[in-house]
Amino acid sequence: MTMNNAGNALLGEIESYCRASGIAESTFGRRAVNDGKLCARLREGKSVTLETAERIRSFIREHQAPRTPGSGPKAGANVEGDEAMTDRNSKQAPGAKSRAISPAPAADAPDAAGQSEPPNDRPFRFYDNRQKYLAFVNTTNEKRKVAERAARELAHLKPTPPALKVFDAGMGDATVLSQLMRSMHRRFPITPFFFVAKEISLEDVRLSLEKLPDRFMEHPATVIVITNLYYAEAPWLRPRSVRSAAALNWREVALDGDTAAEYDEQLAGLDPFLVDGWQVKSSEKTGNPIYVRPSVLVIYRRDHSFLLDSVIPRPGQVDGNYDLALASQPWRARMSAEFKVRKVLAPIVQSLAPSGRLLVVQSCGNDPALELVQKVWPDEEPFRVNRHELIRVLRDELGRDARNYNFVSGSDAKAVIRYEMHTLPSEVQQSIGTSTLFAAWNASIYVNQIEDERLESAISSRDYLRHTADVLKKYEGLWFNDEAFVVSRKR
Repeated sequence: MTMNNAGNALLGEIESYCRASGIAESTFGRRAVNDGKLCARLREGKSVTLETAERIRSFIREHQAPRTPGSGPKAGANVEGDEAMTDRNSKQAPGAKSRAISPAPAADAPDAAGQSEPPNDRPFRFYDNRQKYLAFVNTTNEKRKVAERAARELAHLKPTPPALKVFDAGMGDATVLSQLMRSMHRRFPITPFFFVAKEISLEDVRLSLEKLPDRFMEHPATVIVITNLYYAEAPWLRPRSVRSAAALNWREVALDGDTAAEYDEQLAGLDPFLVDGWQVKSSEKTGNPIYVRPSVLVIYRRDHSFLLDSVIPRPGQVDGNYDLALASQPWRARMSAEFKVRKVLAPIVQSLAPSGRLLVVQSCGNDPALELVQKVWPDEEPFRVNRHELIRVLRDELGRDARNYNFVSGSDAKAVIRYEMHTLPSEVQQSIGTSTLFAAWNASIYVNQIEDERLESAISSRDYLRHTADVLKKYEGLWFNDEAFVVSRKR
C-alpha cells in the first residue's frame, strides 16, 4: 500500500469513527494526537509517521463504544460532584444529543450523557429528568430565597484589590447568581467583580448566558468565568492531571459595544464553542457526567479591559482567594457526609481568602413535602446528613487547618430557609385542580429525590393524588425547608 493510500485508509477509519461517535473531526484529532487539523492535513495528502498512525488506531480501538440496535446517547444531569453526585441546580435535557466520545474512564466526577445505552447495573441518576427540574423551579421560589440568604453574607465581606471574588459551586441556570450580582452592585457599586461559576450542563450554560448581558450593563467592571472543571479544580481553573491540563479549552471573550442587545448577540454566538467544550461522558464508576474536555470561558467588556487587566485570569495563574463562595444543593442528599466534605466542601473551603466566607445550602426536610412522601413510603428518610454532621466531618477533614476557620451552624430559627410552591389561595380550598395536584406531587418527589423506578408502583393506584390533596388542604399550600451554614476563614 502506498503512503497516499495508507493515509486515505487512515482518514476513512477516522471518518467512520467520528460518524459513529457523533464527534467533530477536530475534536478527534485533539484527543487522539493533540492535532485539531489532523484530518485536514490527511485530506491535503500529508502523511503521518507509523507511530502516529498506530496512536490514532489505538485511540479508536480503546474508545470504540459498543452499540446495540436502537441505542443512542443518553442524557445526563448536571452537576457533577467529582465522583458520584448530582445537584438540583442544573440538568441536561433528557434525550439531548451529546457528541461525547467514550474515552478512558476518569478517576473521578459526576453525571452524564453521550455514550451508548448504559448497562443495567449502572447507578440510577434521579436528576436526569429535566422536566421534573423545570417544573420544580418554575413553581417554587427556592432560588429567590437562596439568593436573598446569600445577599446577607455581603455585609460581612472585606474584599481587597483588585476585585471582589465570588465562586459559585453549581451555577445552574444562573438565577441565583444573577440575583446575587444585583445585590452586590447595590452594596459595591464601583468595585470590580470577579466570578467563577462551575457548571457541567451545556443547557444550563446556555440559559445562564442569556441572563448576563444586563449584568454587564449595570456593572461593567465585571469578569465572569464559566467552567466545567471538578470541584477540586474549578476554584483555581486548573485541571489536576497533566493530560487534562494539556487539553484545557480556554476561551477569552471581550464583549464589544455599549448595549445589552449587542452583548446578547455576541454571547449567543458562542454556541459552537459551548457545544464543543461542554461535551460530557459517563463515569463508568458512578454513572455521573464528567467532562470530555476541561473548558474555561472568560467574559468581560472590552472597553473595561484596561481597568480589569489584573482581574482577567490567565491560565495557570489563578490563586483562588475568594471573598464569597456559594454551594447551593451541590450533591445528592443520600451521599455520605465524608463524600460531601471530601469532594465538595474541603476544596472550596481551602480556596477562601482571609475573611472569605462559604455559604452552604441543602434540603433538610421536616416539612409538608416530606410528610407527603412518607404517606406513600413510610420509612423514607432522604435527609440523613444535617449541617452539624457536615461541619463535624469537615473539621476532621481539615485537621490542624480547621483552627484557621470559623464554623457557624446557627440555631434552626436562623439556619432554616423556608420556601413555597406558588399557588393561589383559591387553588387549595375545596376542590383542588389536577394541575395543582401534579405540581405539588412533582415538587415533593423532586426535593425528596424519589427515583422513577420507585414511582411506578406508587402511581399505579391514585392514592398519591389523594394524599397530595390532603397535605395541601392541611397546610393550605406546600412548603419546603432548606438549611444553611457558614464557614469563614480567619484573618
